[in-house]
Amino acid sequence: MTTVVFLPVEGRCACGSARYRLLRAPMFVHCCHCTWCQRETGTAFALNALVEADAVDLLSGDIEIVDTPTASGKGQRVARCRACKVALWSNYSAAGSAVRFLRVGTLDQPDRFPPDIHIFTTTKQGWLRLAGDVPVVAEYYRRSEHWPKATIDRYKKALAAGEPH
Repeated sequence: MTTVVFLPVEGRCACGSARYRLLRAPMFVHCCHCTWCQRETGTAFALNALVEADAVDLLSGDIEIVDTPTASGKGQRVARCRACKVALWSNYSAAGSAVRFLRVGTLDQPDRFPPDIHIFTTTKQGWLRLAGDVPVVAEYYRRSEHWPKATIDRYKKALAAGEPH
């Protein structure tokens, strides 16, 4: 699990129109190597910090929600800056609107949140070497095998609370 001294961290889109503040440390950070993430991001992987929706405050700008397909067929809802279209976070069907998969690269200090796990590595780019200092799994994983109890508790609490108002 990501262990950093946490202070509120801000992030933004490419044009700076949409700015947000992350109010607490992520529950867990995925580095996803699936071909869908590669295509969506136009690069080798997506780095997503799982956070409760109420831990992300939109400070300025306007976002639009874009329904985007996924390999599961259940899709995801991607929050993009209305001006420059950069993706800031996604919501997947399993957690609905309660948990956001925040794009770590949009944070002002993305280096503060390295991955806690590499997932879907069967389709990672062959030239990419993983150091092995964090778990590497072939596909997805069982949360109970990789998440600390505190993360599981936060996730369950977020799901029980549902969409923030």
